[in-house]
Amino acid sequence: MSWVFFTLGAVVLQTFRNALQSKLSANMSTSGVTLARFLFAPPIALVYLLLLYAVSEQNIPEFTLKFVFIVLVASVMQVSATALMVILFKQKNFTVGAGLAKSEALVAGVLGALFFGSQLSLFGWVGILVGATAILVLSSGGRKDQLSFKTVIIGLACGTCFALTSLFVREASQLLDLPFPHSTAWVLLWVLCIQTTLLVSYIAVKSRSTFVALKNNAKMTLVTSVISCFGTICWFSAVSLHHVAYVKTLGQVEVLLTMLLAIFWLKNRVQRHEVIGLLLIAVAAILVMWA
Repeated sequence: MSWVFFTLGAVVLQTFRNALQSKLSANMSTSGVTLARFLFAPPIALVYLLLLYAVSEQNIPEFTLKFVFIVLVASVMQVSATALMVILFKQKNFTVGAGLAKSEALVAGVLGALFFGSQLSLFGWVGILVGATAILVLSSGGRKDQLSFKTVIIGLACGTCFALTSLFVREASQLLDLPFPHSTAWVLLWVLCIQTTLLVSYIAVKSRSTFVALKNNAKMTLVTSVISCFGTICWFSAVSLHHVAYVKTLGQVEVLLTMLLAIFWLKNRVQRHEVIGLLLIAVAAILVMWA
């Protein structure tokens, strides 16, 4: 059940990271906010890997061409997903788009079963479908007029990219002849290094002024990178230990956490569709933990 604790840890960290990225998006380009997530993460990932080897020494794995290709694809998918999420921050109906981005659980279940050899139980599939229904109820509020075509497409694309990222990360970690968590730590380091290199190179060519914006928001950028890195460690660990679809379905409690904070801390009024959605998320989480 350790995957449950990694997932819940990732949920808490991701909630704070999304809030920071949302703030940064107000005065920074999409590429800049995306880079803020990865910029200072590789050194943290390296220290994490070295600490693991200090505690339990293992062999240095062989990195095949297949492994390199898979981590490259995973890196591009996560960068794309992050960029799409930042674009969602700028949408008027962000809640709808962010909710649809959570379609990653259902997408991961379908793609995992079709192409990655994932075998999910009946309870698992029911939990995934219940979770997807919950997100649809919460994001749309039961009103069709809240759904714009543009936001729907961006949200679904974001969810698909996140799902593919996790599926490829799981695949890459299983290729390495190492036990957990060493295999996951190597995948993490590779992915973060590739992502940072790609983004820095792109911004250097296309928009050097973005570096100035990052420097002007150095403190928030650093905090975003640190929180994001620890969150990614948790996500990568969870999907390496268990089926991606189950992890992402349980990860939907992020919506539950966010809405509970709004209800009890900000004293927002609870609406009927929110109660229904929160109850469905709770049911989905229980189903996938039992699956």
